[in-house]
Amino acid sequence: MKGLAELKEAGRKAFVAYIMAGDGGLDRLSEQVKFLQDAGVTAIEIGIPFSDPVADGAIIEAAGNRALKKGVTLQKVLDELASWTFEVKVPLVVMTYLNPVVKFGIERFAKECKRAGVSGTIIPDLPYEHRQLVQGSTQKEGIALIQLVTLTTTEERMEAILQEAEGFVYAVTVTGITGARDHLAEEVRDFMKRVRSKSPVPVYAGFGISRVQHVDMLREDVDGFIVGSAIVKAFHENKIEELVPLIDAVTAPSSV
Repeated sequence: MKGLAELKEAGRKAFVAYIMAGDGGLDRLSEQVKFLQDAGVTAIEIGIPFSDPVADGAIIEAAGNRALKKGVTLQKVLDELASWTFEVKVPLVVMTYLNPVVKFGIERFAKECKRAGVSGTIIPDLPYEHRQLVQGSTQKEGIALIQLVTLTTTEERMEAILQEAEGFVYAVTVTGITGARDHLAEEVRDFMKRVRSKSPVPVYAGFGISRVQHVDMLREDVDGFIVGSAIVKAFHENKIEELVPLIDAVTAPSSV
């Protein structure tokens, strides 16, 4: 994915912002993307609303339900992305679940993602062992299939996942679903160090990242951060400007 490896080599941290496509109306999506890329994010994760989002916490699940009520579908989101005439300066990553992809058609999904300018996809309920169900089609279209590792991933399985890693590795900071937390467990630092020492691609921490102190805690042990619930909540409440200090805390050049 464009620029991510170079950012790591330069010693800069990445900020990946998650937004739920269609929350508040699909016509808001372009405004949200423009705001985030102007605010300096590194990449944007576009969530596809789904009725059974097993990895999502209450904030993102509620956003997905609001989008579903407005009739937002995977096809409509990809059509919206493909229709944009402004310059999208950051990689776009589609986050969805396996059921909608299979129903849509895996090969068609990969081709439509490419048409829409998507650089990668995250399918959290697609087990690594069954990645070939999707990976053949995504690789053919140049779409990175982002892998996840968690605190409960065994060492052997983690090494296998990392050998196949594309784009970046999504390193989950909690044993549970998404959602803002006050504190992250101390064991998370050791986990991130371990993943990063073995990964051939950048390692980004996600799930529960919502405060500058989370960034400060893990800054030296990861290559970037993924922020979802806090972004979704801020857009829903029209308080997105309040998240700019968090974006700056991640992306600002180190003074060291």
